[in-house]
Amino acid sequence: MNIEKEQYRIEKDSLGKVSVPTEAYYGAQTVRAESNFPISGIRPHPVFTRSMVYVKRAAAKVNNELGCLDDEKSKAIINATDRIIAGEFQDQFIVDVYQAGAGTSCNMNVNEVIANIAIESLGGERGDSSVIHPNDHVNFGQSTNDVFPTAMRIAALFLLTELFPVVDGLADALNEKVKEFGDIIKSGRTHLQDAAPIKLGQEFSGYASAVSKAVEKIRMASDALKELGIGGTAVGTGLNTHPDYAQKIISELKKITDLDVRAASNYFEAMQSNAPVTEVSGAVKVLAIELIRIANDLRLLSSGPKTGLAEITLPPVQPGSSIMPGKVNPVMAEMLNMVCFAIIGNDLTIAMASQAGQFELNVMMPVMQYKLLDSISILTNALEVFTNKCVKGIMVNEERCYQYATGSMAIVTALNPYIGYSKAAEVAKESLLTGKSIKKIVLEKKLMSKEKLDKLLSPISMTKPGFISK
Repeated sequence: MNIEKEQYRIEKDSLGKVSVPTEAYYGAQTVRAESNFPISGIRPHPVFTRSMVYVKRAAAKVNNELGCLDDEKSKAIINATDRIIAGEFQDQFIVDVYQAGAGTSCNMNVNEVIANIAIESLGGERGDSSVIHPNDHVNFGQSTNDVFPTAMRIAALFLLTELFPVVDGLADALNEKVKEFGDIIKSGRTHLQDAAPIKLGQEFSGYASAVSKAVEKIRMASDALKELGIGGTAVGTGLNTHPDYAQKIISELKKITDLDVRAASNYFEAMQSNAPVTEVSGAVKVLAIELIRIANDLRLLSSGPKTGLAEITLPPVQPGSSIMPGKVNPVMAEMLNMVCFAIIGNDLTIAMASQAGQFELNVMMPVMQYKLLDSISILTNALEVFTNKCVKGIMVNEERCYQYATGSMAIVTALNPYIGYSKAAEVAKESLLTGKSIKKIVLEKKLMSKEKLDKLLSPISMTKPGFISK
């Protein structure tokens, strides 16, 4: 019994007594959640926890200004939140990401930790809610139902500010390759078959443009995240809040987060719908799909080095085989693919969770915030290393590119306006059957003069609009 008393303190919640580790800053409801949900071992993203704490800080300040929370309690709560925001107590947020609907367990974990830090600062002992109560004081004027979605949106906005420059950096790196590869002629490919010549720089310009357009879609979608339903409390009515609370807490959050957030135009819609989260996830998925396509192209272009296309070389960053000496694999492109596959799966989860709300609340928010923040985080990290360790170091095999371009049957396409599609097709077939060059067959058949043929089959002339007058 003495050991029990030394290791645990007894707390009570609405269901009864709970043994809480003596050294813990969390309390009874967090312990229940930890026991009830031993699901993944994954805890909330630190940025999400910090966003929850920002809401608590803003609420304590605003409620004090409005006369709803006394100076001593407000100051103690604010000081506690500042310590958490600064990085302390991160090990105290222990509720699994797969938890009770709506995120009540997560909200109470935050409330209890803040309360106990504040209690200690006022000379009390952890768990003594008569000093600072997690519900009555830390959670005053709030509900999980408006706090959780508000924190989810703020956290996503924070992480997006980290993603955007990284994606822009990838686009810049690709555009540098556009300049570097600007005059290198290669064979185009459609259906994985030979197609008309193209410049490698032109091919990379398509990649750069796709990335830039996709990230712009995320920027546009993210604006809806700035609309917050905080102040709606349980069902959107603002029950148990001061009439000026909703407007003031938005102003305070805008100030302390440095995010351009705004009050919801309709608090009931803000409680019911998570469309902004779904929209941002969808836009992130679009970028992921484009990145998969680009990564796959880089893998194919660098395939070989002896039995593949080998038109480009990706930087070697690690040995590629435990059994085949000297083998080097396109590991950065492979990693990016796996990250993007995960993002697509996350987006499906978010879509299913978003449509699963009923009436005044969507209780599936915990998995939504986990998947959205996971997508943004892993994409940010993946693109940073992909850009620096892969794209920036891409080298070109100019001779191989030119060989493919001039040896392709597809160059016969340039002759269509002069000898017609049917004759050009016959020339292409004969070239494939006999191994003779397109130029040799055209001259043998006397379909065109050598001077004109040389101009038409100049690879560089086939990479831009125009044709020679007949």
